[in-house]
Amino acid sequence: MRLSRFYHIQKTLLQYGLDELIPASWQPWYARAMRKSAFWLRNRYATEPVGKRLRLALQSLGPVWIKFGQMLSTRRDLLPPEIADELARLQDKVDPFPGDQAQQLIEQALELTDISELFSSFSVTPLASASIAQVHAAVLRQLDGNDADVVIKVIRPDIRKQILADLDLMDGLAAIAARYLPDGKRLRPREVVSEYRKTILDELDLQREAANAIQLRRNFAGSDSLYIPYVYSDFSRPNVMVMERIYGIPVSDIAALNAQHTDMELLAKRGVEVFFTQVFRDSFFHADMHPGNIFVSREHPDNPKYIGIDCGIVGTLNSEDKRYLAENFVAFFNRDYRKVAQLHLDSGWVPVDTNVEEFESAIRTVCEPIFQKPLAEISFGHVLLNLFSTARRFNMQVQPQLVLLQKTLLYVEGLGRQLYPQLDLWKTAKPFLESWVKQQVGLPALWRQVKDNAPFWAEKLPQMPTLLHRYLEQGPKQQAMMLQQLQLLQLQQHKANRQIIAAALAAGTLISGTIAFSIGPLWLAGALLGGAIFFGAKALLS
Repeated sequence: MRLSRFYHIQKTLLQYGLDELIPASWQPWYARAMRKSAFWLRNRYATEPVGKRLRLALQSLGPVWIKFGQMLSTRRDLLPPEIADELARLQDKVDPFPGDQAQQLIEQALELTDISELFSSFSVTPLASASIAQVHAAVLRQLDGNDADVVIKVIRPDIRKQILADLDLMDGLAAIAARYLPDGKRLRPREVVSEYRKTILDELDLQREAANAIQLRRNFAGSDSLYIPYVYSDFSRPNVMVMERIYGIPVSDIAALNAQHTDMELLAKRGVEVFFTQVFRDSFFHADMHPGNIFVSREHPDNPKYIGIDCGIVGTLNSEDKRYLAENFVAFFNRDYRKVAQLHLDSGWVPVDTNVEEFESAIRTVCEPIFQKPLAEISFGHVLLNLFSTARRFNMQVQPQLVLLQKTLLYVEGLGRQLYPQLDLWKTAKPFLESWVKQQVGLPALWRQVKDNAPFWAEKLPQMPTLLHRYLEQGPKQQAMMLQQLQLLQLQQHKANRQIIAAALAAGTLISGTIAFSIGPLWLAGALLGGAIFFGAKALLS
């Protein structure tokens, strides 16, 4: 099967003419000859741009490759803009698998004899179908006697086997590219595939998605900005998830939003606020916020609220990354490129031996022309993209969490400007970030850290006298042991020095004795050789 699948992939890539992506100078003569001899696999889309051909080829190869293309579209540090833009258009809507098969999978996962034991109704026709799972409407019977409208998400049958097989093929192709392409090491294809493997395998575990949704819902409990549907965790399994059904308006349906007189400016600004709140307040953000996963509540159009679904991919940042990232953003707002460069060094994102002046100059060269436009016309996401691309030239190792952040920010900004074209993301984000940075330094931050660590110190405080007494009691003993070890090391060092000197003298006298034996008096040669034996013995016995 693997061989036939490999042939099918090669056939598809050649029929879409994707061998053109490899420069002719990189292809040996025998590879070009083999390509020409495969006349039945000629390029059938020669008039189409290469980016479009790549998108169509990935779509024809199926869900695993579609999602791989979607992930690649976020790696603009590796791809030309025209190809990345085409890949960003990939949609993973695919034909559904039979509803009765989905029902069987649900019954098996929930250990039901019949689905009616738990659900008073179940729609065999799916509400939506994607590359990895599909969704069915149902009504859940509850212990209190009330029914609840829910949706059941179920993983496609045998999809894991197909995904693992295709991932193995991807890894094999990436290994070939890394080894034989001149630019293979810089592009790091095996690392890209490895990153993708983790992402897509995480999406196959619906219990992980359920946990992510529960966390996000808790983070935004009572919020006017974002609502996450309730997850019925008792009925969630690795391949099945039951959650509250929502009836919002798709965020991409601008006509429907306008028809109910939604406050589009407020909605766009709230999208920005939700993103930065997730990143900097919670360190836990929904990293797949494309329009298909975002809805708008039909209630209170004058005070609109987002509804987020599909929490399979989330990103996290540690406290250091958050602080450096926020300070980077603020420095960009203020065009302080020197600080941006220094922050990259301090954070460890670029090597410590990087020349700060050269790095600052490179950042200015890329970013200053952007700032010639009015702030409202500048893409925040693309500025971040240019920052990472420039840093790559200085051997910045791409951080997976920053790639997710970049992708999500591009989604959020594109969505916000679709809703409200006049959205000034800079103006919306800057006060939030400046306020957050101020909260992380100074006395308020110090006091907050003291409060956060208070339970730890309260637990350790009663032990302090015992620990202090033990230290004072054992301190002299440890110092004496350390002194003995130092003295032993000194003796060993002196012995080693004597051996080295004796060995050098033995070698020198041996060479001199050999020369004297051939050209000089025998008594001198004998004396020198005797000296060599003496020093050699001294070196061995010291």
